[in-house]
Amino acid sequence: MTFEYNSKLMNSLITWLIKLRQRKVIEMINAPSIANCDFLKMGKQIDELIAGNVTFLHIDLMDGNYVPNLFLPTSIVKAIKTKYPNVIVDVHLMVNNPDNYIDLLKKYGADYVSFHIDSTSFVIRLLINIRNKGMKAGVAINPSQRIDIIEPFIHYLDYVVLMTVEPGFAGQKFMEGSLERLDELNKLRKKTNTNFLISIDGGIDYPNSIESLKRGAEILVTGIYTVFNQPDGLTNACIRFEKEMSGIK
Repeated sequence: MTFEYNSKLMNSLITWLIKLRQRKVIEMINAPSIANCDFLKMGKQIDELIAGNVTFLHIDLMDGNYVPNLFLPTSIVKAIKTKYPNVIVDVHLMVNNPDNYIDLLKKYGADYVSFHIDSTSFVIRLLINIRNKGMKAGVAINPSQRIDIIEPFIHYLDYVVLMTVEPGFAGQKFMEGSLERLDELNKLRKKTNTNFLISIDGGIDYPNSIESLKRGAEILVTGIYTVFNQPDGLTNACIRFEKEMSGIK
């Protein structure tokens, strides 16, 4: 099915997911992280992801300061949106001073933007700025941070990225205790009567994907344990993963 992209698409997606969860039907957004791409084949592999019914791409931007790794320029957003304007681009800023990136990300067509809470002194102002520019605003919670750290600004959030590995490098294993932290985040969402989406980022495999969905997650940032480096190829792996995750209760 083809559709013309407009600003209502993201709002419709969130409303749809909330209604489905209220009916106890769990739907999953597969968000492959292109940090797992082979750099020499990135364009081809993104084509294969789209052919596998992927409509949501996760892009990590790292500055070499907030995390030790340096990865991808903001222009990757422009390149993807130019070729695939209907694809939702979720940008995860692992940078200091994320405020400096927002105007450019808006210009290049980013749809979702998240940043780390300790990377700026002005969390609320930044969340408002992202929203005012028509993008969905989120924060990432590191494994060492308390879940309730988001309470002071919880009503400004469209989504929360729960880090299940230490940020900065792809291919890490899902950290012990992450599912319990997801339980805590989901309870906080219910307690505060908020509707932010929960994205799980790091070490996603089939067993913890199922558990994450059952415990309240909607977005799974997938990598080498689910869709990349699979024997049946990217396209088939994405289709297979979505099929396996459908109907989780």
